[in-house]
Amino acid sequence: MNNVTANMSSDEGVVGNFVSRRLFFLQYLHVLEFVVAALVFVVINSLRQRRHYGLPVWPFLGMLPSLVSGIRSDLYEWISDILCEQNGTFRFKGPWFSSLNCVVTADPRNLEHLLKSKFSVFPKGPYFRDTVRDLLGDGIFNADDETWQRQRKTASIQFHSAKFRQLTAESVLELVHARLLPVLENAVNQSISIDLQDVLLRLTFDNVCMTAFGVDPGCLRLGLPEIPFAKAFEDATEATLLRFVTPTCVWKTMRCLDLGTEKKLKKSIKGVDEFAEEVIRTRKKELSLQTEDKKQRSDLLTVFMRLKDEQGKPFSDKFLRDICLNFILAGRDTSSVALSWFFWLLEKNPVVEQKILAEICKIINERDDMKNGADLKSPLIFRPEEIKKMDYLQASLSEALRLYPSVPVDHKEVVEDDTFPDGTLLKKGTKVIYAIYAMGRMEAIWGKDCREYKPERWLRDGRYMSESAYKFTAFNGGPRLCLGKDFAYYQMKFVAASILYRYRVEVVKGHVVVPKLALTMYMKHGLKVNLIKRHESELQVYLKNNV
Repeated sequence: MNNVTANMSSDEGVVGNFVSRRLFFLQYLHVLEFVVAALVFVVINSLRQRRHYGLPVWPFLGMLPSLVSGIRSDLYEWISDILCEQNGTFRFKGPWFSSLNCVVTADPRNLEHLLKSKFSVFPKGPYFRDTVRDLLGDGIFNADDETWQRQRKTASIQFHSAKFRQLTAESVLELVHARLLPVLENAVNQSISIDLQDVLLRLTFDNVCMTAFGVDPGCLRLGLPEIPFAKAFEDATEATLLRFVTPTCVWKTMRCLDLGTEKKLKKSIKGVDEFAEEVIRTRKKELSLQTEDKKQRSDLLTVFMRLKDEQGKPFSDKFLRDICLNFILAGRDTSSVALSWFFWLLEKNPVVEQKILAEICKIINERDDMKNGADLKSPLIFRPEEIKKMDYLQASLSEALRLYPSVPVDHKEVVEDDTFPDGTLLKKGTKVIYAIYAMGRMEAIWGKDCREYKPERWLRDGRYMSESAYKFTAFNGGPRLCLGKDFAYYQMKFVAASILYRYRVEVVKGHVVVPKLALTMYMKHGLKVNLIKRHESELQVYLKNNV
């Protein structure tokens, strides 16, 4: 009897457990159904917002998942595609816990508004200044208001002086013929490939140091040596860039604790400062011993040393250091990066290269010594007036800059409520990103052939004609229009003509060319090329055709 009772109790327990488990499962199933339904609702709602905002807007995360996806592929093309779909402007919504919210635009009307019409409403802003201050201090690239105006005025006078123009032209000639061409010739003689981007960066670094500091770091020499100051400067700029993609509280904590990239930045800046301090100290000593009849220097450092601040006192060593480092940053990367993309585009468009060579030979033919049968084998040095005549070459360089601007994106900060010409509302404190790279890929600006490399779009009756700075923003626009624009074109034309007249540049087969995510549009893996020397017979064809 007891056994029967026990069995019955056991059966009832089993049934009870079964019922309990089933009820629990049903409750779990209801919860699961609710969670799935909620997720489906969130996904559908987020994706539906794409039609209005251009990207899905996720709870808490905003558009961050799409941004991560864009960074993993090609960020600049990703931005371009969105802007084309959104008629030139869209509002990026970052995570709730971040400060990534911003307005992104490539509309020429908006650019003219923020770069010119309402210039005072759109400064660099405290966020930008705070992020780069350790490296650039209060220099022109980082400054706003009176500090920027004072430097801009002084530098403008210097850049337009005959003495400075002569200095820059002479330095380019010396660097090209005494260093660049020997390095290229050595590569040809040894039948080795070179990273042309690296070589061009060395050229512009030496050049800008000579015009800013009045010193020659000697980066571009046979063997391509590593220069401590150049290495420290490169490391410092790269570490500074990482701050823009790191939460402010994180990198400031790392700086206080001297960790990671902030430790590297601190060490790099120390190397940069040691070089700058030594140059400033030496220059002050030279100026104190200089007599009136001695030829005066024309570099920017010396010019600012002779001036006084608003209190009538000489500028501090720290301020002089900031000025020079800012001009090195502005002048080093832009021309070299633009030339790298230019040579890459030429290989893909051989007809353009032939037209450039024909133009160069036509100009050479106009020389009196060529009319009298001068020898092609003698070293040829282009004259300033000849460089000025190279309209098709300038059009080809401008077209390269249109498609691959040296500064692909730039940003401002709104200091008072405003509205863009396209109707976009801007609240005080809003960050505005203007996408220069995307502008070159918008049919509304450049037509249906906007992605084609077509130098002819810059020519009118065979003469080069510039475009609006708010349509072609490679050199910025408005009051901050690049002071070195004319010199940059002269430098690029002189270098390009000197190379193309002597060599064909062929990209190494299989070499991957993609942009690097940086302040300037470096090629991520450099530009590995082989140089093929032009035979005299090839040049004679162009020369005879231009007789």
